[in-house]
Amino acid sequence: MQEHFHFTTDPAKLQKQYAAIFYFVSAQLSLIQMYLHRRNRHLVKQEDEVVMAVHLLGKLLGFSSERAWHRFVTGNLFTNGSFLERSRYNRRCRALGFAIKWIRHELAKRGQHHAYAVVDSLPLPLCHPARMQRVKRFRGIADMGYCASKKQWYYGFKLHLQVTNQGLAMGYVVTEASCHDVKAAETVMTQIPHPYNFGDKGYISHALREKLYEEHQAAFWTPSRHNQKHGPSKAWEEWIRKKRKVIETVFSILVDQYRITDIRANSMAGFEVALDGILLAYSLVTLGLVER
Repeated sequence: MQEHFHFTTDPAKLQKQYAAIFYFVSAQLSLIQMYLHRRNRHLVKQEDEVVMAVHLLGKLLGFSSERAWHRFVTGNLFTNGSFLERSRYNRRCRALGFAIKWIRHELAKRGQHHAYAVVDSLPLPLCHPARMQRVKRFRGIADMGYCASKKQWYYGFKLHLQVTNQGLAMGYVVTEASCHDVKAAETVMTQIPHPYNFGDKGYISHALREKLYEEHQAAFWTPSRHNQKHGPSKAWEEWIRKKRKVIETVFSILVDQYRITDIRANSMAGFEVALDGILLAYSLVTLGLVER
């Protein structure tokens, strides 16, 4: 049976959230030198700041359907008919994807001043397991992978994410579901390098640890496997487990509140804009710039 998303909120709180996002986005867009060229700019219904703020507000509130979100916006925020038509709104969001990515990256740089960072991966399934063999969505890009925590196969992508000890998202990479964590680890951790990093057993690699330290001056610690000859003490293993707990909490929030595993985009551009919007909205809340 299909799940339905029921949303209720206080109108005053909704306006407050929108205003906070709008003022932040307006200040950040003024710093971007790249000008978005378009014909008949003087005829646009809404400026870029408005479109981006509406997009981020939708991700903050957990809307995964752009159709449902557009219906909500026209019925609650812009009731006078001044908002964009749905298809044009979606095109404007994709055109502003570079700005969303730039702002998120600038916020993520603040994580370099945090105590340490943790890296892990999250499955992003694109369909129910029963449809894996016949699904056509992102065919040729996504593939099948195994989720060890749920002990099941799935079709889709894998999100490799680095977060700080305070839960701020830093670097991330999206790969096919079958990609091993070690292959994406260096790319994730070198986007915004942090000197102290932790990972789980899936990232055990002597070559990776040496390369991160020699080329990026980044220390990387992982727990040991049971069959290793010279394993660390139980106190060390427990210490690492406590350090890594933060990313499990972050994944839980992204899945339950921001619905990051329910992105319904059918194009890579739309999927990327939705993912960047979710991570930016989450970062704004984590840094206390917007109230959840």
